[in-house]
Amino acid sequence: MNPRMNPPRSLIALLVIVAAASAAAAPKFESVWKAAEVSKLKFAGKKIAALVITDDQPLQMSGEESLVKELSARKVIAVPTYRMMPREEMISAERARPWFEKAGIQGVVALRPVSYQAAGRRAPVVWSSYSQSFYGYYGMGWSGNVGVGISLSKDPASVVVETLVFNLEPERLVWAATSETKNPKNVQQVVGDLIEEVVKEMRDMKLVPQDAR
Repeated sequence: MNPRMNPPRSLIALLVIVAAASAAAAPKFESVWKAAEVSKLKFAGKKIAALVITDDQPLQMSGEESLVKELSARKVIAVPTYRMMPREEMISAERARPWFEKAGIQGVVALRPVSYQAAGRRAPVVWSSYSQSFYGYYGMGWSGNVGVGISLSKDPASVVVETLVFNLEPERLVWAATSETKNPKNVQQVVGDLIEEVVKEMRDMKLVPQDAR
């Protein structure tokens, strides 16, 4: 028997461990809500803003660019919010609104890291305290804790992020959830992994096309 055709058991065991660890680290959605009309909405061909609410500018930039990449692959005209306006304008709903309107934004996908918690505690329902208005949420989101202060040195650990999808024509919340990621290496990893899962959810709801081409 050719040994090349049969990998050592130790290698197989290692691959299983790695796969299990990856699965454990995947974001888990909690407290999911969607509007009744979500199945009738189509974001393909529309101008949608990618928004990550955080005072960590590199995290916001990388997160929004990643979200733009995923949405653009689904025939959405996606725009990162940080490119639309100066940062000093961005953190106020009143000052940011004219920039969204001037850019012709028709919808928004927003992510906001909200807390660090010890594993085993249920992720809180954060978004439910906000108005279903995008600008109502926007102002409250930026005025809250946008730094989070996550300590990833604690083990076990989990990071909670809220994700909301808004239609702006008319202005209405259409999908929302909190998500929990256990034992992440960093917040960038959390946001990157979560973006893929969010776009999958949007695909399943038919907000974006099934095919990425």
